[in-house]
Amino acid sequence: MFGNYLIGLREGLEASLVVCILIAYLVKTGRKDKLPPVWLGVGSAVLLSMVFGAVLQFGSSQLTFEAQEALGGTLSIVSVGLVTWMVFWMRRTARHLKTELHGKLDAALAMGTAALVITSFLAVGREGLETALFIWSAVQATDDGWNPLIGAALGLLTSVVLGWLFYRGALKINLAKFFTWTGAMLVVVAAGVLAYGVHDLQEAGWLPGLHTVAFDISSTIPKDSWYGTLLKGVFNFQPDPTVLQLVVWLLYLVPTLAVFFGLFSGKKTEPVVAKSAA
Repeated sequence: MFGNYLIGLREGLEASLVVCILIAYLVKTGRKDKLPPVWLGVGSAVLLSMVFGAVLQFGSSQLTFEAQEALGGTLSIVSVGLVTWMVFWMRRTARHLKTELHGKLDAALAMGTAALVITSFLAVGREGLETALFIWSAVQATDDGWNPLIGAALGLLTSVVLGWLFYRGALKINLAKFFTWTGAMLVVVAAGVLAYGVHDLQEAGWLPGLHTVAFDISSTIPKDSWYGTLLKGVFNFQPDPTVLQLVVWLLYLVPTLAVFFGLFSGKKTEPVVAKSAA
């Protein structure tokens, strides 16, 4: 559940910050009459994300076992790619996000109401679709009933509350550090999702080595034990991975974390603190 809570919190907070910046800019510049189109775009993006998640869940259930595994494995790999890109993008551009959004909003205001709707829709919709895909992949990987969805929902709810507190100026946080450490934790979660996706493709017959197990510590960490469930829920840990799963997990996790921390280690930056948006 914690892994999915982290996904919901991290992705939801990005969307919440985008909305806060858009709304605060219109309020501060005396253009409150332009708020309805922005909210329309935000609401449409949220609805699209929910529909996308529902299509993934109910559409995949109508497929054969092999097709389900192939679809699940492919989408898991795609979601890991998207989330990895998002983590690096936010780590690199978080400091300039406000300025970038202000520029896009000014251009949209000059073009009219429809442009405002589209701008807010695209700003939130990208985050929403990425979130829906990654949460769906993570839920498939943990295979823990409703718990992953509850965790993700709680994470999204927390992000909404934090976004409102940011807007009201009641909460200040070093966003640079927040996005650094949650990004690193998401990379760990993504590594587990990637390994699960590989296993799905092996079960679908798309990749070899399904029965070539790297190690088996199921007797030490049973899958149905509370700690086995906890490890699987947080890290997508599997006590009996195949050799290919283990290799892919290592090849993704180690270089990605090294680049993630090393890319910015030589840069001295001032801390970014969320201030009152209202």
